[in-house]
Amino acid sequence: MNMPRTNPRNDRIKRDYLIYLKDARQRSPATVEQVRHAIDRLEVYTGFQDFGTFNKEQARGFKRALVASKGQRSGKPISTSTAHHILQALKEFLAWLHSRPTHRRRIDPTHIAYLNLTTNDERAAHASRPKSYATLQQYRAALFAMPTGNEVDRRDQALMALLLLTGMRDAAVIGLKLKHISIERGHVFQDPREIQTKFRKAIETFFYPVGEDIGDIVRAWVQYLVTERLYGPNDPLFPKTEVRPGEHKTFTAQGLTREHWANAAPVRQIFRKAFARVELPYVKPHSIRDTLTQLAYKLQLNLEAMKAWSQNMGHDSMMTTLCSYGPVSPERQAEIIGALGQSDATARNKDIATEIAIQVVARMKG
Repeated sequence: MNMPRTNPRNDRIKRDYLIYLKDARQRSPATVEQVRHAIDRLEVYTGFQDFGTFNKEQARGFKRALVASKGQRSGKPISTSTAHHILQALKEFLAWLHSRPTHRRRIDPTHIAYLNLTTNDERAAHASRPKSYATLQQYRAALFAMPTGNEVDRRDQALMALLLLTGMRDAAVIGLKLKHISIERGHVFQDPREIQTKFRKAIETFFYPVGEDIGDIVRAWVQYLVTERLYGPNDPLFPKTEVRPGEHKTFTAQGLTREHWANAAPVRQIFRKAFARVELPYVKPHSIRDTLTQLAYKLQLNLEAMKAWSQNMGHDSMMTTLCSYGPVSPERQAEIIGALGQSDATARNKDIATEIAIQVVARMKG
């Protein structure tokens, strides 16, 4: 007997919930898609039974199966953090379903609680791991090793340079138009009406002090687009590659279009190639924010300057910058604490020496 692969009643409920997340809760498309996958997993486990049949036995069985499952790509057991996010998405969905008149009496809210992980697993799910990011020196090595033989190469280098200068999100940088950047001011206006900024915030971003030579790459690129390609204010700052049939019936890059990329996947590919070229491990474009925050530490900014640095990333609070992108590495932590200990010891030794000198003088006078 073939198992059903869908349930029309469930499909209608899922559609309503996903629309609710997108339009009422203002969740991002990526988050909505993750929630859909979580609900799909529950349906597959229950054999596409009606959501109204949900009970504690389903919850317990699904949780056991989830924790024991393996990732499709890695083939390794899924992490506690992944299990936590899937279960959390399902709990929120079932709580929403319970609030609807059609399911208020069908779903017992106490049964939803059986999707909770153990307290120890919850702690493990929320435990932070050391983040992987490149140093500014490593970025510079990758950036200046990039080829510049054609306009596609020059675009790729200019894109990485601008990300270093601004710390922008990759989803936002692909939407930039020429009118959004002022080379004279070293300024980018992230307009939420045309750019995909987080929480749709308008962000005024000025170039970080990472090097005039990096700024020169972006300046030369903008000048090229305006004077040689005759791009206008509404044309993309980083146009999509034009791909046409080449020799041997293969498709090859043939220059640039006047269109934006549809998503940020090409940005990540540019980073992969750039770091592989200098034999460095790949780091995500978003990790530039970690690199820039470490630079802020080295510059020993005062409070006002640190606020401006944080605001430049689009953060309303400095704590967002420090907590999300400013963890101190264990190595640096050891250096700082060690230096503090040495300073304290030196101060104590000076105090002891002063006290001895006072006592000696007092005895001589006596």
